[in-house]
Amino acid sequence: MDTDSTQRLTGYAHGGGCACKIPPGELEDAVRALEGQNHSDVLVGLDDGDDAAAVRIQNDLAVLSTADFFTPVVDSAYDWGRIAAANALSDIYAMGGTPVVAINLVGWPRGVLPMELMTEVLRGGLDVGQQAGCPVIGGHSIDDPEPKYGMAVTGTARPDRLLRNDAAEPGLPITLTKPIGVGLLNNRHKQTGEVFESAIDVMTQLNRDAARAAVDAGLKAATDVTGFGLLGHLFKMVRASGINAVLDSSAVPLVDGAAEALRDGFVSGGTRRNLDWVRPNLDADAGVTEDHLLTLADAQTSGGLLVIGELPGHPVIGETVAARSPEEAGRIRIR
Repeated sequence: MDTDSTQRLTGYAHGGGCACKIPPGELEDAVRALEGQNHSDVLVGLDDGDDAAAVRIQNDLAVLSTADFFTPVVDSAYDWGRIAAANALSDIYAMGGTPVVAINLVGWPRGVLPMELMTEVLRGGLDVGQQAGCPVIGGHSIDDPEPKYGMAVTGTARPDRLLRNDAAEPGLPITLTKPIGVGLLNNRHKQTGEVFESAIDVMTQLNRDAARAAVDAGLKAATDVTGFGLLGHLFKMVRASGINAVLDSSAVPLVDGAAEALRDGFVSGGTRRNLDWVRPNLDADAGVTEDHLLTLADAQTSGGLLVIGELPGHPVIGETVAARSPEEAGRIRIR
């Protein structure tokens, strides 16, 4: 059972998917005064805004923990559940881990939307959890005027094989494992009702295989591309690692239909906020237009992995470079 034309799930949300995140600059201001836990077994904590927390529980075993939820990104309840689950699991994959168990997080406007639709959302999450080999067991729900769905996921990884956003080194290729542009298509879907199977296919694709390939190749640095856009997540990575990057805009793959959605003006407010936040750290070559920048800042939902190093079968979109000084780290040249 999915919504009909008079009851569109996206119409109950002020934003859609990861584009409804608190803007990155505001979020950093809010948590700046908070300090991470000073504990010898905390391998990855709050400091660099990585994808999941990592805590060592044995010499060869770390537990990963994350939570991710958002408002409807598509009108199909089942597909929304699938997308949200793939997105939550992605945080574990982005750390080089294996998801072990997930629990549901649900906000639902009972009395406004039928409970049968919530069942379809949960069924979508269960199906993706089964695909990932990760049991989805229970969870928590609240009566909420705006529908929300996601998961808290626990995973495991070897401490010496973690993928981190502060471990990027200069002189390496930058690989992207999924095309970008789903934010543009999701915004078009929200405003027009048009369905874009290309975007749904990208958002429901697990990052499992790419993560395993990166770990098996001995790579050390990765993150997933979600609400802060490709530029925002790359900026966070190079800033945390004390390096810079060069991005080849022509090498970045786009989801089918994204270029037309950009042409027709379906740019979300979240994307514009992403670009405003990262713009002071950009050096754009002549010929790089505002449209190029908006595309690279497009707020993704359940995007691919941004990996420092080369993964066969996935496009290389740039390279990392050394910063001349710590004060000059965190810059991105776009050509």
